[in-house]
Amino acid sequence: MNLKEFTLKIGYRVNGKYNEESLDSSDVKNGYSGEYFDVRDEGGENAVKIVVNAKTPVKAELAELIYDRYYEQTERFFANGFQSWTSSREYKRTDTQYGLRTLSNLPIARTFSGASGDYAFTEYGKSLYHSFSYTYFRIDEKVELVGSLNERTGYTIFYADYAQNVFAAVKDVEGLTLDGEYELFDIVRFQGAYDDVFDAYFALYPRKNTGRVQHLAGYTSWYNYYQNINEEIILRDLEGLSKAGKNANIFQIDDGYETKVGDWDMDTVKFPNGLAPIVEKIHAQGLMAGLWYAPFAAQFKANVIKNHPDWLIRNKHGRPVVSGIAWGGFYALDFEKEEVREYIKSFFDKVFNEWHFDMVKLDFLYAAAIEPRNGKTRGQLMCEAMDFLRECCGEKIILGCGVPLAPAFGVVDACRISCDVENTFKEKFYVKVTNQEIISAKMAMINSIYRRHLNGRIWANDPDVFFLRDDGMKKAGYTMQQKQLLAKVNHIFGDVLFVSDDIGAYDDVKMQILLDSYKKFDGKVLSAEHIAPEILKVVFVENERKQMLVFDDLSGDYIVQEAE
Repeated sequence: MNLKEFTLKIGYRVNGKYNEESLDSSDVKNGYSGEYFDVRDEGGENAVKIVVNAKTPVKAELAELIYDRYYEQTERFFANGFQSWTSSREYKRTDTQYGLRTLSNLPIARTFSGASGDYAFTEYGKSLYHSFSYTYFRIDEKVELVGSLNERTGYTIFYADYAQNVFAAVKDVEGLTLDGEYELFDIVRFQGAYDDVFDAYFALYPRKNTGRVQHLAGYTSWYNYYQNINEEIILRDLEGLSKAGKNANIFQIDDGYETKVGDWDMDTVKFPNGLAPIVEKIHAQGLMAGLWYAPFAAQFKANVIKNHPDWLIRNKHGRPVVSGIAWGGFYALDFEKEEVREYIKSFFDKVFNEWHFDMVKLDFLYAAAIEPRNGKTRGQLMCEAMDFLRECCGEKIILGCGVPLAPAFGVVDACRISCDVENTFKEKFYVKVTNQEIISAKMAMINSIYRRHLNGRIWANDPDVFFLRDDGMKKAGYTMQQKQLLAKVNHIFGDVLFVSDDIGAYDDVKMQILLDSYKKFDGKVLSAEHIAPEILKVVFVENERKQMLVFDDLSGDYIVQEAE
């Protein structure tokens, strides 16, 4: 595919009237001048940079680069999901990219189940696949990567239409008013081996890996207790983590320390002495201290909503936008309002300067850009929200979660690249055919494998937790084989390795598995792919041994053996 041979479609409104222009690449090569705007391509070889100069304010409604592309039968398309939790994998012609395709027009589906996804502004269809910010095509070891270098003007969504033999780059321009010069697309293309094309892409990416996190291994409270934590539990599990010695370097307190999400008042019943003394004990054990925080979220019953209803993100009808189903449902705070920014900054000040935490896990971040507003696209808002959070945190470590990936590139130090793993291994029957953000051990492992190219290049990958405990699991639970599989996948593909167990209760067998899993992967993944609908094959080198991991992502059955 020649990146320089395209059709550019631009749809816009002037004085309420919709207009659409279709321009051939030759039209913009040397600059196109129209009634309302000029267009030029400033990209070099294997690059397209479309810059629009609006002569008068126009409301943008469509921006597409369309290519003719023949898809080989054996070709695979990588679909990078909308945000951290969204399913991400390679697709063949015979595969289906599931989502709330048939339900997304129902208000309740879009409002609740679909709030954390892309269903309101992304097209789904049979033989149609899409990827956010970057994608690649692969035939055996030959990879063709196409990626955006600028999401600050709007999300770039790549579509592969296998039925029509069309490839398209679409800019999410909803809410955008063009006035003056604006960069619609900045897209590059690379061909070569898997690692080589990603090395080349991230070498060009404007923001680089912060380098603050190489490897984290330790504990998080969420999956054992959810919000039901207290001082006694946290101190007990902190003592348990001491069994790991210097193999662990971080202890994270998750959701449940606050009275309500959005208010962030300390629950003094659960934590009568506050968090500062606990952090002191964490540090005394030679560990970094981490704290979970959802800066833009406010659950329905939070006092901040009652006291400051004007702080909420609202839709074009003036109604607050439901941003997810957690905690019985929540709204999002509008960070563009100065009062909201000060409110969020004040809590960060408490976290770092009064309680002395070293890291924050920032969750549900997509909510900051759930609605385009103030003449800005979702992508622009998301990038500006991430800039704001980095400003708040200074040099402290940020573990991102629930965030569209590209706006977080070079901003967060580590990032979740999967959905929650769930504390039962067996996948729910409705996961596969509904929205792509539902918790699932299967989807988490798949994301860890297919987003492996991010680890070390732009941040440290967080594949979510693994479990070794027997107590506290759901009735179906995990078999020991399933637990070991999840631990092995996380070890190979992640550099943020958390358990949510009371490690003090481990026997010698579990303890050895933990210590082996906590180690930084000293090797290289040579290949990873589905060889059957539910079967994945990973070929890797570790400790100078070439090995092959083959596993069933539904049953958890697996083998590891020497590879030829």
